Amino acid sequence: MNTPDATLVGKRVKDMHGAPIGYVVGTITDIDGTVQTVGVDRGSGGLEQIPHHQLVVQPDVVIYIPMWRLDSQKLLREKELALRRIKALMSIVRENDDMREDAELIHEKYRTKLASLDELQEQIRAKLEFRLAELDTQLKSVKTLIFDARVQNKSGEIDDEAFESVKSHTSRLVEQITREHAEITAVQRRITDLSVKVQEAMDPEVSLQDSAASYLGGDRAAAEKLPEAPTHSPPGADAGDIPRPPAPAPVPTAMGQPAPPEGADGAAPRTSWLARMESQ
Repeated sequence: MNTPDATLVGKRVKDMHGAPIGYVVGTITDIDGTVQTVGVDRGSGGLEQIPHHQLVVQPDVVIYIPMWRLDSQKLLREKELALRRIKALMSIVRENDDMREDAELIHEKYRTKLASLDELQEQIRAKLEFRLAELDTQLKSVKTLIFDARVQNKSGEIDDEAFESVKSHTSRLVEQITREHAEITAVQRRITDLSVKVQEAMDPEVSLQDSAASYLGGDRAAAEKLPEAPTHSPPGADAGDIPRPPAPAPVPTAMGQPAPPEGADGAAPRTSWLARMESQ
């Protein structure tokens, strides 16, 4: 049970990367005495009530854990456990087929649980995308500040020492933003990979078909509509209507003139002067 701790008041609050957030100024407890929220003075940001489960109390500092990280860890733990149980269930059925009916009941229970986790997963993905957009905006702002300081240095408005001081202080911000961005990207990748493994365990055949469609470019419908060679003549057309290739051009003779066409019996037709010579 989270009970009020008098030593908590006055402690510094930092994020996971060591950046200062503020100071603890008090707590709000439930009727049974458990701590619900911790009041943190964030300076010009005012007083913020942070849920107690988002704080890790250490001897000299309090660490703030963002909600997206807690939700992601919970989702991954529950999905990994469900995946292990599904695999164990299938192994039991393979070893003893008589337990198939009992296994079906448990299998349906896991399906229902995974369906609820899928809904939670979409909400977490939206939170992660929103946080990435925030980090991108912060990184652009820091880079703009550094570049403007460089311009001021080149124009003689600030000396080299002041410019190096700006770079030193902002480099820590860039490092923190980059580190959190990489962590969120890694969490997104783990969620995607685990979802694929769960799908394969629940329905291997569907997963195999999806993988094949992805390999072909993700458009299974387009792959199924490939043109096929015709196996019969078009409706309403007979053999005489089918186009034939053009006849070859006549072969020229030695004098460069086209050879005379052959007769019906294969012999060349007699010309008029040859007929007169034979009649003489």
